[in-house]
Amino acid sequence: MKRFLLLILAALALCSACTDKDKEGPKAGHVIFIAVDGVSTPAFKDPKLLERLPNLKMMMEQGSYTLEKRSVMPSASAINWASIFNGLPTEQHGFGHWNSLKPEIPPVLDNGRGMPPTIYTLLREQRPDAETGCVYDWDGIGPLIDEEVINYHLYRKPDSSALEKYVREDAVRYILEKKPTFFTVYIGEPDEVGHNEGWDTPKYYECLEETDRMVGIIIEACKEAGIMDDTIFVFSSDHGGSEKGHGELKMLHLETPLILYGKHIRKGFVLDEPVMQYDLAATLSYALGLKIPPAWRGRPLTSMFD
Repeated sequence: MKRFLLLILAALALCSACTDKDKEGPKAGHVIFIAVDGVSTPAFKDPKLLERLPNLKMMMEQGSYTLEKRSVMPSASAINWASIFNGLPTEQHGFGHWNSLKPEIPPVLDNGRGMPPTIYTLLREQRPDAETGCVYDWDGIGPLIDEEVINYHLYRKPDSSALEKYVREDAVRYILEKKPTFFTVYIGEPDEVGHNEGWDTPKYYECLEETDRMVGIIIEACKEAGIMDDTIFVFSSDHGGSEKGHGELKMLHLETPLILYGKHIRKGFVLDEPVMQYDLAATLSYALGLKIPPAWRGRPLTSMFD
């Protein structure tokens, strides 16, 4: 009888713990997603090359990361950014081509506007007062994020000579003025340089250095806005590449870095479990305290949080 009572008490304690976990709120007041197109992993694996990326190196050392997040197939931009924002693989979200503007097959979930619900959709439904934004310099991002539910979204025509101007005018200004709950800053330049000059070439690494500098500007903006201590920064990409292309069954095309840094993120932690592209959507949602749709294939990478 005593053993039976102990088992009952243990079961009740477990149920209570599960209930408490379900009620967990946001891990930080602000999540800044630095989404960079076409970032391959060799620069992050080479200590000498990583020294040229001081802000990303700091995020890795002071946060959690993996260099083996795997893209969905094929490793093309629209398809993978869709998975990043809507938590589904290719065959379920329906965006099937390199520059898809809408699902080519019916998605398994529909937000009422002909596309799957995204992180932004969940935020508007579950936290309607949250301030949300997205700026991007590739017009293919807009159709993937459910712009109708976003407070601030802006497309800026790409111009490598004006990348800092784009970041300061469109991203930094918004951070300072609105202190957003969730904000995506998309930078497409590494993909452009990869296609034109080649991945993992001197020009490509110069582009990554410039991208790292933009990361530093965004972090400094959060400090200036007074939200640094209540922010999670996320850096990731959609695919890698080799020579002047991507989309093939090559690990250089499929593997990309994922770095989390900031409030409630474990320091100096290297994730050693398999990670898929759609896990990023679930992880961002977890950081924002959102209930994830049961149909989402992605799972939150909770071990990266303290």
